[in-house]
Formats: sequence, structure tokens, C-alpha cells
Amino acid sequence: MENKDIIVRAATADDKHYAKTITDEMEASAKARGTGIAKRSPEYVQLKMDEGKAVIALTASGDWVGFCYIEAWGHEKFVANSGLIVNPAFRGHGVAKAIKEKIFELSRKKYPDAKIFGLTTGLAVMKINSDLGYEPVTYSELTDDEEFWKGCQSCVNFDVLTSKKRTNCLCTAMLYDPVEKEKEAQEKAEAEKNKLVVTLNGNIHEQRKKRRFKENFSLFERWLRFKKYVLLKAVRKNGGSGAAGTSKKRFFFGWL
Repeated sequence: MENKDIIVRAATADDKHYAKTITDEMEASAKARGTGIAKRSPEYVQLKMDEGKAVIALTASGDWVGFCYIEAWGHEKFVANSGLIVNPAFRGHGVAKAIKEKIFELSRKKYPDAKIFGLTTGLAVMKINSDLGYEPVTYSELTDDEEFWKGCQSCVNFDVLTSKKRTNCLCTAMLYDPVEKEKEAQEKAEAEKNKLVVTLNGNIHEQRKKRRFKENFSLFERWLRFKKYVLLKAVRKNGGSGAAGTSKKRFFFGWL
């Protein structure tokens, strides 16, 4: 993080007096972006602090800088890092990335077997998620816990979600699957052992690397703009009752 005077740590019960400031900024930020979020009360944020399921960022003098919390869904098979918010006065200093890294670390510690997921329209957040190992997925790969999806009701794009029968929306779904990551690590280790292969004519060459989402982020960004255009156009045309479309398991053109 750029600013060494900002401390990012697990929140505790001693931080509960920041709860009202945090929820007020969450609401103000959502209105400024023209999007909705699952509204949370100060009491809910305080509960997360009591449970040790939140991360807070503060200055050395105690000024509030940022916050994020953990929610578990589907009998703890899925975990979401929710409510990421940064004080406007401290944006642009790497705070969001530091908080995301810390809350991801805390999630892995508390729920080592859970899939960690998120829904976001922000490209900056997608880039941070990608660096942590998340990959874009279809909505069908997320939790089917109804309580989670109820949180989308406060979003201005909720009619898009419902018109697509919860299979798509303007948000991008991203998922970190610990089982898949372990499998990838094993495959990578095996590939390193066999990095050089000998062809039948005796020539030696390196195996071609597969394209990854992280290395193709600019192309994905263009895809998101197109996706937004298509979804909003369909909803406007059908008066909010567009038919649900089919989607591929991974919608980034076959990248692994």
C-alpha cells in the first residue's frame, strides 16, 4: 500500500463506534455510482466486528479509512467479501486492494474449504479479484441461497436480474474455488517438470502457455461494455421483462 500511515487489520469489538460512519458512506457511495447494494444497518456491521468477520482500515491517529466484511452462504459452502468501502478522502492510495487482500486472507483462514465469490460492476475491483485468483463465472456457479439474492432487491438494476431469471445482470460474477486452485497448482508443478519436450525430429521447444483471464483483462473490459449495452437495451425494449438468455459456463471466450 502506498500510504504507510494506514493500518489495515481485522476489526474488533473496539471498532464498533465506526459502524454508523461506515454504513452512511456505503449508502452515499452507492447513490453516487447509480447502483444499489444490500443495505446494512450499523448493528449488522457491529455484529460482524464482534464475530471477527470484518477488516477495517484506519490511520495511525484513528481516522476511519475503509472497511469490508465476510458473509457465509449455503451452509458455509460459499463466502462473499461484502461491503467494500473506502473513505473518499483516502481513495487512490491502494487502500481497496490492501483491504481486499486482508479480507481474502481472513476468509481463507475462517472458511478454508469454501468458495469465495463476489458480484461487482467495478473494473478496479475485478482486477484486484483477478490478482487474488478469482475468475469470471456464470451466475449458476454462485450460491443458490435465497437470502443472498434478496440483497439484490435494493439495486437499481434488479429488474435486469429478474428479467434474466437470475442468470445474468450488469454485475460480473467472480469466483475463487480452492479445489480448482489446488488442482491448477498441481498441474503447474507437473508442467514445470515437463516444460521442455522433444519433438519427433529431435527439436526442443517450450510448451505453449494457455491464455489466462489476467493477461486478457483489456479484452474482457470491452466485453463488459458490450454486455451492459445488450442487457440494458433488452430491458428497455421489453419494458423490464426481457427473456432470459442462454450463457456459457465461462463467458470469456474459452480462456482457462
